[in-house]
Amino acid sequence: MITLKTAQQTAKMRDAGLIVAAMLDATRAAVRPGVTPGELDRVAAEILRKAGATSSFLGYHGYPATICTSVNEEIVHGIPGKRRLQEGDIVGIDAGAIVDGWHADAAITVPVGKVSAEAERLIRVTEEALRIGIAKARIGNRIGDIGAAIQEFVEGQGYSVVRNYVGHGIGRAMHEEPQVPNYRPLKGQANPPIGEGLCLAIEPMVNVGKPDTRTLADQWTVVTFDRSLSAHFEHTLACTPGGPVVLTAPAAAAAAA
Repeated sequence: MITLKTAQQTAKMRDAGLIVAAMLDATRAAVRPGVTPGELDRVAAEILRKAGATSSFLGYHGYPATICTSVNEEIVHGIPGKRRLQEGDIVGIDAGAIVDGWHADAAITVPVGKVSAEAERLIRVTEEALRIGIAKARIGNRIGDIGAAIQEFVEGQGYSVVRNYVGHGIGRAMHEEPQVPNYRPLKGQANPPIGEGLCLAIEPMVNVGKPDTRTLADQWTVVTFDRSLSAHFEHTLACTPGGPVVLTAPAAAAAAA
């Protein structure tokens, strides 16, 4: 069932979103050659501890860490560990926080030192795909309008969008209805209207190669089947009469807007 949030509930999600933004800012600043994803996880956990918030991820179906860190061909759900990041890597960082029972969820992909032109372009295209998707999250549109716009843009850049993992509704639970695919609706696929108070996590996952995926032996880390690079960006937003409001934007960015 799709649930619509009140302004008061959305405000709680914004509180969680500010913490998620701080987690991503701090981990982004810590990314450098030689750092381990486990160290990034500890940086994020300290932000949560100081804020008195809870990770949306830690313990979720047994997930063992505060954030997800996905390197190079890893798409999503990478478990932070002792592998040292190297110059030229890219790392996706996905974070979630809970405040008074309300969730927010966001992700970024960060270059490690100097990266290839292809990696730079992939990151830029994926972040722009998120912006394009958010712009379609307007009352009166349908969920499928978001995915159709993302797919058209990404494929127009020569990349592919992952089909096996999608965005989602969010609120009291991290994953709620509706699903938010990053591709145009398939025949028979649900395509609900976007109403006031709908809160969504839009998260394009973009591959240099084909969209196919596989899951590693840890049962969490999802990688590109052809081992091509992948990038991931995500924001939590609320659909309002004035347009989509990003709840996981940093405070400074929201003030500037």
